[in-house]
Amino acid sequence: MIGVQTHTLRYYERVGVVQPARSQGNIRLYSEHDIERLRQIKTLMDDLGVNLAGVEVILRLLDRMAEMQQQLEQRGQEIKRLQGRSGA
Repeated sequence: MIGVQTHTLRYYERVGVVQPARSQGNIRLYSEHDIERLRQIKTLMDDLGVNLAGVEVILRLLDRMAEMQQQLEQRGQEIKRLQGRSGA
């Protein structure tokens, strides 16, 4: 689907950069998020020349940035709700 060999997918899973779900028959089930992550990995490695250790760092940073963005959005919603209550 994205041009990555099966053994490469298994290796990515072993090092923890992708974590597909498993069926009852132990078949890997890749979500849309997993596929997008694999595309990111492929782009970083093939197009930008980043090694797997660098990919791991970049992905952790991207995940952390997404978490922080979500927290900021939640705080913004809380502030709006509080402002609405006070009539400000």
